[in-house]
Amino acid sequence: MPARKQGENWDDFRYFLAVARTGTLSAAAERLGTEHTTVSRHIQSLENELKKRLFHKSNAGYVLTPAGEGVLQTAEAIESAYLLSKAPTGGEQQLEGVVRVGAPDGFGSIFLTPKLHELTDLHPALEIEVFAAPRVFSLWKGEVDIAISLSSAEHMRVASRRLTDYRLFVYGSRSYLAQAEPIRAVRDLERHPFVGYVEEGLFAPELNYLSAITDKIAPHIRSSALLPQVFATLGGQTLGILPAYIAAFFPSLVRVLPDEVALTCSFHMHVHQDHRKAAHIREAANFIAEAVRRNTRLFMGEPS
Repeated sequence: MPARKQGENWDDFRYFLAVARTGTLSAAAERLGTEHTTVSRHIQSLENELKKRLFHKSNAGYVLTPAGEGVLQTAEAIESAYLLSKAPTGGEQQLEGVVRVGAPDGFGSIFLTPKLHELTDLHPALEIEVFAAPRVFSLWKGEVDIAISLSSAEHMRVASRRLTDYRLFVYGSRSYLAQAEPIRAVRDLERHPFVGYVEEGLFAPELNYLSAITDKIAPHIRSSALLPQVFATLGGQTLGILPAYIAAFFPSLVRVLPDEVALTCSFHMHVHQDHRKAAHIREAANFIAEAVRRNTRLFMGEPS
């Protein structure tokens, strides 16, 4: 058989990227839907062709060597060209493909997901996968195509845009506030139970809300995610610091001291530079940005 020319081995690069992003053969195999022996064979093939050792192998997993770091940029460029070749061009009316969106649990679950039918109604062949969780999603590892976060991107190869500011207030249920001690000043909050985040599990420093009000509040209930805090507050036995855009969906939640306690955070949207020209990803990103723009007042806690 004729020797394979360099550049004809996208399949080897695909397996290389999976190992680089997951760190183990087994995780890469699961992502690719194959066996770890197949992954190993492709990595060995690529190393033989390039005559370079691409990974340091240990019990902890696979870590890129300096040579592997250099190959990574080439592999991502090949991946980008491959994805763009499959993506619909801007002149085509029908978009198709899968777009994976990673977002904080509140934004993804309560704000974004109910609106996505508007996008899929326009493009029936488009599929949107929403990963709504209290964590940072990696574009570099290929976890998602679009990432929503609380801060701007630090990676040079990520295109970012600020979506909106949003405000947070102290909320309590009407039933709780009707029977609890009156709250007339910030110091009165110290006598009330709160729900908050598990500090060790904070995926962004911006979520350390309670310390921004006073260091004398210790939450009696803690959660690693936002939605459990929302439902704990709705339960009528505690106060919580919640985003206005979420509380607006629950009429039984009432703001407490809104003139004295109002915090502001921001949402940012990130797309890998290599993928943002793909029409289906670009369309989804533009849809998200426009949906947020139309709801600026909701995010800021202002009357519509």
